[in-house]
Amino acid sequence: MNLFADMRALVISSLDEMVRRGDLPEGLDFANVTVEPPRDASHGDMATNAAMVLAKPAKMKPRDIAEALAALLVADARVVTADVAGPGFLNLRLDASLWRDVVRAALTDGGFGRSEMGAGRKVNVEYVSANPTGPLHVGHTRGAVFGDALAGLLEYAGYDVTREYYINDGGGQVDTLARSVYLRYLEAHGQEVAFEDGTYPGDYLIAVGEALKAKVGDAYVNQPEDIWLADVRVFSTDAMMDIVREDLAALGIEMDVFYSEKSLYGTGRIEAAIEDLRGKGLIYRGTLEPPKGQMPEDWEPREQTLFKSTDYGDDQDRPIQKSDGAWTYFAPDIAYHYDKVTRGFDLLIDVFGADHGGYVKRMKAAVAALSENKVPLEIKLAQIVKLFKNGEEFKMSKRAGTFITVQDLLAEVGRDVTRFIMLTRKNDAPLDFDFDEVTAQSKDNPVFYVQYASARVHSVLRKAADAGIAVDDAALAAADLDQLAHEAELALAAKLAEWPRLVEIAARTQEPHRVAFYLYDLASDLHALWNRGNDDTSLRFIQEDAPATSQAKIALIRAVSVVISSGLGILGVTPATEMR
Repeated sequence: MNLFADMRALVISSLDEMVRRGDLPEGLDFANVTVEPPRDASHGDMATNAAMVLAKPAKMKPRDIAEALAALLVADARVVTADVAGPGFLNLRLDASLWRDVVRAALTDGGFGRSEMGAGRKVNVEYVSANPTGPLHVGHTRGAVFGDALAGLLEYAGYDVTREYYINDGGGQVDTLARSVYLRYLEAHGQEVAFEDGTYPGDYLIAVGEALKAKVGDAYVNQPEDIWLADVRVFSTDAMMDIVREDLAALGIEMDVFYSEKSLYGTGRIEAAIEDLRGKGLIYRGTLEPPKGQMPEDWEPREQTLFKSTDYGDDQDRPIQKSDGAWTYFAPDIAYHYDKVTRGFDLLIDVFGADHGGYVKRMKAAVAALSENKVPLEIKLAQIVKLFKNGEEFKMSKRAGTFITVQDLLAEVGRDVTRFIMLTRKNDAPLDFDFDEVTAQSKDNPVFYVQYASARVHSVLRKAADAGIAVDDAALAAADLDQLAHEAELALAAKLAEWPRLVEIAARTQEPHRVAFYLYDLASDLHALWNRGNDDTSLRFIQEDAPATSQAKIALIRAVSVVISSGLGILGVTPATEMR
């Protein structure tokens, strides 16, 4: 049940009737007609902009359209009043039975708020994709949580989603990892080692070096690099990816696909992608303009193989092959996205760290060229997270081995708090993660406030069951919901009615933080109703000697917990049944 969609359908059918009557000209586009909550709740339950958006193309005064539309809308039993406001906005008040129907739908739909908007379209969401050179750290966590929540949101809205991790195991950083592990391997054999600049000195490699010793014994001790590098590279990458998978599991993330960059080399995949672009006249030999700003001392013009990305909105053409014939970093990325396109996805979404902002235009250009503008690529940037504790900021340095890992963070505050807090800001806005604030039990801590609402509902359910009141969803849905008559109760039900609409908006804008915001507002309304019951006993959820009334009131708050549970499920957070 999507009450806002139902009311919009009523508005559109009424506009169609106005066209048939000759009150509106034919050929009008109703796509921008909306029905949404009014900015001021005192103005009504819903508002439509129909008259405002149609006035200009219809060459009519908006109030004239609004008054004619209002007359048709109030003829429907669901609309109590339709009032024209200002230059032509139309505010609607709905029959209270509709809010009760929302409560019942939340208890019986088995997926209240789920949408078919996606219509099964295939979406690939690639996220995390950290270099396999160490455990995931806090810098990766935000993109991981955002990407996973976005995937969950799109699934909830009816898309067929593939969650994918791109393993960056084809570049020089993996050679550096292998050399670092080799030093730990020598250390495991009792040798003293020194980590030169550029190697990874983190303690997390000690166990990997010992594992390598257990596997090969002393076969690589004091051997030249060409003897051991290739094998240690594979061993090290596999070991790091095992750690990454453990980190992802701890975050509640399960990938559908792990795609290796290394699999693109020596298999003809890079060459195939470049040939596709070459066949479209987009590959040429040329010399790039010098970089803007201060000229590097070692810069000199040289001919390279370039992708004509400016044809697709990029600022400049991009090199794909160096003068010595080696591929640039961009070439395997082109091949990887070519593979995604050929797998038949209708939409690609990449979640990048904020430091990859300069890569956005070239990747969008590549996908547009490869798919002939048929497969859009959306790139979401996850801004940095700053950690604070006791008023001081934590610093991270991966190369120094002093970074804050995902496991460190989870040990401090847990998975549910981590995930929810990471989604309390839009992905491209910086986020301050204060350990003291996120563990506080107060209204200012959003995850506590939402979980407290869930726990309160379950507390009422337990007390009601102990009192002999049937509180299973079927019994609550069958209750006499006409007893929900107080304005505060109906206002809470009206907030529930916004959930299906919110899901579609959040999915359309690809903004899962909207779900977190909505859940906080819904929890606030529940807590407000709870607190009003302290003064007005008629609002208490369990009414002594009135089981039928109690069932109706409990049905309302149980519907709230159903929506909270669904919303937290999208965010990857487990709803609380009690607070400890």
